[in-house]
Order: sequence, then structure tokens, then C-alpha cells
Amino acid sequence: MGQVGKKFKKAKEMVAGRPEYPLAEAVAAVAKAAFAKFDETVEVAVRLGVDPKHADQMVRGTVILPHGLGGRAKRVLVVASGEKLKEAQDAGADFVGGDDMVTKIQQENWLDFDALVATPDMMKSVGKLGKILGPRGLMPNPKTGTVTFDVSKAVKEIKAGKVEYRVDKTGIVHAPVGKVSFGPDKLLDNARTLIDSVIRAKPAAAKGKYVRSIALSSTMGPGVRVDLASVEAHG
Repeated sequence: MGQVGKKFKKAKEMVAGRPEYPLAEAVAAVAKAAFAKFDETVEVAVRLGVDPKHADQMVRGTVILPHGLGGRAKRVLVVASGEKLKEAQDAGADFVGGDDMVTKIQQENWLDFDALVATPDMMKSVGKLGKILGPRGLMPNPKTGTVTFDVSKAVKEIKAGKVEYRVDKTGIVHAPVGKVSFGPDKLLDNARTLIDSVIRAKPAAAKGKYVRSIALSSTMGPGVRVDLASVEAHG
């Protein structure tokens, strides 16, 4: 543990040159300071001036990152019926079924998937899984495009690296934007795309300053604060 502490301390010193960095330089600094032996994930944290306890100030959405997320492709389960089952298979869904899949999840607590897409007609059955899927963030939702009859589009978008984000109870949106190995240019494209999406998702009920702060970090590395002017100038 002491060795990890030394590496983290050194990484922190590398980014401590100034309190805030323009977004492009922040991305480069995070990538440079990463020290783990594995390919670390880079994450963006956006602190918002909203109160998530109020439904009209909830910030959530999805975004397809231009360079995906890297790593293993997400395993997608589609719960549908009729011709939509074949459409899901043709689109590359890993698991396809109807009420049989709902029963499998209920009885076996089977959760060997990363995303669930359901057609609207199947939501009555899928709705029974709320207590199992909800806490794990796997419940399909029309707002994120996972309750739809266009299952082909939904599956392909998830496989392409669609990221779903949602403000937490402290008013912060956390989301991954790729791997350190992507390099600064691809990470910057992905980070800009995510931040722009969060800014566009601003609720009408939000008062005062919407974006309070932005920070980037890698899995093991220190956080790097972003100069908001560099983001607002781009947006």
C-alpha cells in the first residue's frame, strides 16, 4: 500500500502546477499522470447547481461517444415478443427472450448482462423486476432509449459505446469517457461530447449557475479541475 501511496503522491505533484486547467490540458494531464499497470478508465465529474430531490431538476440522458469506451463490449439483453426477437438477434443482442427472461431474472437472480432493452408491450412484465434491476441501474427507461420498438437501433447504440448518465443525490454527474490508452485527442473528443450533452440537458427549473465545477480523473489517479471558461467558450 505504501508503494501505491508514493505513486499517487508523485502523480498528484505532476498535476499540482495550477488549480485549474483548460479542458484539453486537463485531459492530457490526467493521461500523463496515470500510473497503474492496467489501462485506467478516465472519468468526468460535473457538479451541477440543481437539487435532484425535485423531479423537475433531475438531469439524466444518454450520449454516444465518438470514440466509444474501449474495453469489453456491453452485453445486451432484449426482452421483446414476435418479430422483434429476430430483429434484436440480427442487431447483435447477446440475450433475447420474452417472459422467460423475466422469470429467469426473478427466480435465478440472473444478471449476466450490462444493459436491458425492452419493447413497450413487455414493460408490464419487466416492471415486476424493479427491485432487482433498479438498484443496479439496469431498469429500462424511455428517456434513455431502452424502452422502444426500435430494438435494432437501441442495441447498436449500446454496443457502439452509448453512455447513460444521471445526476446523483449530491448534484454530481459521473461518467466514463474512455481509456488512458485512447490518447489525449480521443479522450478530449469524448469528454467534450459528454460535457456538451450534460449542458444541453439543463432543466428549465434549474436556477443560478448550472455548471459549478468539472473534474477529470483516471481510475487510480488524482483529480484535475477544469477551467470552466474553456468549456463555456467551446459551448
